[in-house]
Amino acid sequence: MASYAHPQHLPAPTLAADHRTTSPLRYLGPNWYAAVMGTAIVASAGAALPSPVPHAAAVAVWALSALLLAVLLVARAGHWLRHRDQARAHLLDPAVAPFYGCLSMALLAVGGGTLTLGGGVLGERTAVAVDVVLFTAGTAIGLVAAAAIPYLMVTRHKVDPGTASPVWLLPVVAPMVSAAQGPLLLPHLPAGQWQEAMLLGSYAMFGLSLLATLLILPLIFGRLVVHGPLPLALTPALFLVLGPLGQSTTAVNSLADVAPAAIGGSYAGAFESFAVVYGVPVLGFALLWLAIALAMVVRAARAGLRFSMTWWGFTFPVGTCVTGAAGLARHTGLAAYDWLATALYVFLVAAWLIAATATLRGLLAGRLLAAPARA
Repeated sequence: MASYAHPQHLPAPTLAADHRTTSPLRYLGPNWYAAVMGTAIVASAGAALPSPVPHAAAVAVWALSALLLAVLLVARAGHWLRHRDQARAHLLDPAVAPFYGCLSMALLAVGGGTLTLGGGVLGERTAVAVDVVLFTAGTAIGLVAAAAIPYLMVTRHKVDPGTASPVWLLPVVAPMVSAAQGPLLLPHLPAGQWQEAMLLGSYAMFGLSLLATLLILPLIFGRLVVHGPLPLALTPALFLVLGPLGQSTTAVNSLADVAPAAIGGSYAGAFESFAVVYGVPVLGFALLWLAIALAMVVRAARAGLRFSMTWWGFTFPVGTCVTGAAGLARHTGLAAYDWLATALYVFLVAAWLIAATATLRGLLAGRLLAAPARA
């Protein structure tokens, strides 16, 4: 869930760094984890479709996301070790700090893919162990980011009027990804207290993220109405609003699937009813926002929109709507949701191919890791 912006498109004064350095790691921001998220969701959403994509293809994309995660974790560790001044500047920049939520979501997305797709490669026990590690780390980082980034925004960041951005959603939507991934791990936990704790803990993270999102969404829409469209490079960030909408729909449907085994009784039936009663209207609003965001992107394209890392915003948020629609198809039996999930997945794959190809070209040309130009 922001703009997946490259620092070149963020306010230059806050990123003013040492332009004498040639290290490619200096300007490697946390926004790069969006590429991991966008790749992982192509695999997991493809496996969740009513007619799943070929298993080998889904496994190959999951393996690519795992490789990207490993490379980025090492590169980002090098960034913190060698360029601590720039890393601290990122934390103190309200345009960059929210991207720390992407680290959590990247860990969770790859972990979930490992459990659903990696068993045949790693073995089931190893896949479960890997997901336990990634889920635990991703959830812990997500909860810290959900509290720490808003705290920094209040106490340390200078946020000017009219600068509300979909980027602000990134830290608070990370716990929602945990809520959607928890049900995958729940059947592998001991019955009784462990499974019930995972179920109710996931619902607690669902509520945490949902209420925080409801605080931020009016600020984003108000900024658009009062101050006009986002800058061209940040226009794809509008797709980030789909993240909490699609992910919350995915979460309630996935939790309803495992509720009977975890808690039983009347609560399980209530959770299944809630999945439909909540998911149908929220996914409806997601489609409305998708139409608005698409119209704004078309407008920006006509005005000269060029590729930047914000284009990864077209991937993960749309992928959550794919899994949300697939979940509603399971619980309603309505074929329309099957078709919706498939149509959104086609868009997701096309967006991923475009973003991945352009990112690779930008890396080979040295543009994406170059020092940011001053405004």
